[in-house]
Formats: sequence, structure tokens, C-alpha cells
Amino acid sequence: MTTISLVTGGSRGLGRNTAISIARHGGDVVLTYRSGKVDALAVVAEIEALGRKAVALQLDTGDVASLSTFVATLQNTLRVTWGRDTLDHLVNNAGHGEMADFASTTEEQFDTLFAVHVKGVFFLTQALLPVLTDGGRIVNFSSGLTRVSFPGFSAYSAAKGAIEVLTVYMAKELGARGITANTVAPGAIETDFLGGAVRDIPDYNTAFANMTALGRVGLPDDIGPMVASLLGPDNRWVNGQRIEVSGGQTI
Repeated sequence: MTTISLVTGGSRGLGRNTAISIARHGGDVVLTYRSGKVDALAVVAEIEALGRKAVALQLDTGDVASLSTFVATLQNTLRVTWGRDTLDHLVNNAGHGEMADFASTTEEQFDTLFAVHVKGVFFLTQALLPVLTDGGRIVNFSSGLTRVSFPGFSAYSAAKGAIEVLTVYMAKELGARGITANTVAPGAIETDFLGGAVRDIPDYNTAFANMTALGRVGLPDDIGPMVASLLGPDNRWVNGQRIEVSGGQTI
């Protein structure tokens, strides 16, 4: 039976690449977007061109009050499109970055980061438990910045550190249903994260490339296929792990 994966923040960057990679591995995809509907529909079209099914739904993962409505919409979409009301995989990717020194980080920046990256992941996953099939998979995105420090990312990295701990608890508490939960932690990647800083600012790109054993920064194509493979049957025994995908950054 074809698998169905929900990828949050699937309209751009690593979420987009993950959604397309899942389709290339033979899976169907529900992807979410917060405001980039046009970009999301373009991803749907690209997946459909691969011969797979895809649907884009609007979701603000930081708005916990909207989650019950989203789940109802999702289940209706699953019934209409696939004739079922369950998912096989959940990929919690949606998020954003804030770069500010510890001394200058505002409460608003802190609260927004934790609302999306921690609270949103916690309660979205909780709300989706009745929809996620037994034997399913959860992948939560973290960051290489939980292992090494880089000035300006204290709040962001603290949020991602919380996700890594939360993932272990998901793996433990959902194991009775055969559900695995793992964290994927990318290193520096050329995306539009932080306005495309790593991609578009040569000094940033060079600095991170010089920190990496393989001598370059990462590309979305370095991440999405790895996530898709983690969702496959060959990785059914991987559980509760933090998997860094960074080309050997700062080792």
C-alpha cells in the first residue's frame, strides 16, 4: 500500500526537498504551508509530475488553537483523496530562524521560536496521534547547532535542543504502537533560512564550508533524500536517535 506522509513547511527549503524526495521514493504527500500557497501548489505539481499524489493545506504550527480544525480538514482530505483517514509518516519540519546575540534576544523572539519549534511540534503531533497509523514514523527536524555553538543562535538552538529531548520521549511512549521517532539535525544548508544567509553571503558560505570535513556547505538535496530513506522499511529499527546530516561539520 502506498504510504502517505505529512510534511509541515513543505512549500520551500528542506521541507520542499523532503516532500519531493518522498515522492521519488514512491510515497504520496500532504504538505503544509503557512503563507506561501503559490509555492506549495508548485510543489504539488512537481510531485504529481512524478506520478504521485499530493495535497497542500494551510497551517500555522505556532497557532495551537487552530490544530483541531486542521486535523479535521486533514482527515477529510485523506478520505476524499486516498479513501482513508490515516497517515503513515509525520515530518515536523516547519520553522524559522532568528539570529540575535544572547544579550539582545527579545522575549518576543524567544516566544515565537518556542511557539513554532517546540509547542507547535508537541501539540500538532499530539493532535495527530489518532490519525497516525500504528507502525508509523515521526521525524522531527533539529539542527547541528545543538551539538556545537555559534553566536547568535542561543534561543533557536535551545528550542531545537528541546525537540531532541521530546523526540526521545515520543519514541519511548509511542513504541507500544510500533511508532518510531527520530531527529534529523542538518548542518549549514543553502536555503532561504535567515534570508538565505548561507546561500547568498559568500563570507558565511566560506566560513561554514571551512568548518565541514567535506569542504562545502550542504544543499537541500543532501537532506531530503536522507529523510525519505529514514521513512523507508529498511530503517524500521532506527528509533529515538539524533541523526546529524552535516557533512562532518565541526568534528
